[in-house]
Amino acid sequence: MVKRLIIAVILLAVIVGGIVGFNRFRDSMISDFFANQKPAPVTVSTSVAEPITWRPGIEAIGTAVAARGVDLAVEAGGTVRQILFKSNEHVEEGQKLLQISEREELADLAAAEAALELAETELDRARTLRERGVSAVNNLDTAQAQAASARAQVAKIQAMLQQKELTAPFEGVIGIPQVDVGGYVTAGTVYATLQDLDAMRVDFALPEQQISRIRPDMPVTATSEVGDYRASGKITGIEPKVDPNSRLVTVRAEVANETGQIYPGQFLRVRVELPDEEQVIALPQTTLMTSLYGDSVYVVRDGEEEDQKVVEQVFVKAGRRDGGLIEIVSGLEPGDVVVNAGQNRLSGGAPVTIDNTVSPAGAEPAEAPEPANGQPQAQAQQPAAAGAGAETETE
Repeated sequence: MVKRLIIAVILLAVIVGGIVGFNRFRDSMISDFFANQKPAPVTVSTSVAEPITWRPGIEAIGTAVAARGVDLAVEAGGTVRQILFKSNEHVEEGQKLLQISEREELADLAAAEAALELAETELDRARTLRERGVSAVNNLDTAQAQAASARAQVAKIQAMLQQKELTAPFEGVIGIPQVDVGGYVTAGTVYATLQDLDAMRVDFALPEQQISRIRPDMPVTATSEVGDYRASGKITGIEPKVDPNSRLVTVRAEVANETGQIYPGQFLRVRVELPDEEQVIALPQTTLMTSLYGDSVYVVRDGEEEDQKVVEQVFVKAGRRDGGLIEIVSGLEPGDVVVNAGQNRLSGGAPVTIDNTVSPAGAEPAEAPEPANGQPQAQAQQPAAAGAGAETETE
């Protein structure tokens, strides 16, 4: 009995030991397999860090204003007799637009002209008598005064008639009539708007920190959210006062509008072009990763094996942003190949495969571009400005 028990214990120990040993052997083999297994390379696209010509700018939101625009108003009250224009009609300077009833003034003018004719006749008679020496000097003076008064009366009534005949003060496009024939209007009643659409002004606001960076005649570019309108112009005025409530300064620029695509009051995006800067290292914004430790990029390096590429995480100091590009102040050297897509699957030392057939919008290919003296430019895309005075540069 005891002998059988001993044999059973020995067999049990052998079985348990075999199971434990097999499990340890299996775990060891699995560990060795994964320890010696090389991770598959991650496919990424890249850009080359090379100095370019940086074109900085200040982005803002503006409002289009006609270079010449006015709301036409009635100068003298009365009944509208004629409307001599149609909506959106192009009118010439001096063209007659509106006629207010002038029957009373015409009657007064006829009476004034008759009085003037009589006064002129009396003046001629007084001069003749004076030359003959049969009239007093004061009679000639009185006749001259009466003639002058009669002429002034005629001129006054003629001016009143001109107030009833309204003409275009300049060439432009006239709007919708705001009055009707037969309606009575008072002085100051707006009857239409007249806008010269050939040239447009753009009023926009910039933060007070930007005042020292702008000056008259600086180039600007205006674009519209509607259509493909894009026009260049220059700053024509800077308000010499900062709004104490918003801390913004108002700036005015003038741009062309030959095609007539822009109308007064329309929303425009404005970019003030600042002087070019040479030898600036800029990369697509997709290359930059931001964390609590700072800004970093993945730089492609040569691996230990032949034709192997690995990545190294490099911390950099970022500068200004412009469209899809960001300035790299320090941390990179010219010629460094930087990953611009696929960073979420990378870690330091990870092997990569470069495929630049598809790159993010705004990203440059991995092939080294021309240096700054070869005139490559930082093409600025139009970012969505958050509000008036939004700037594309980060100091």
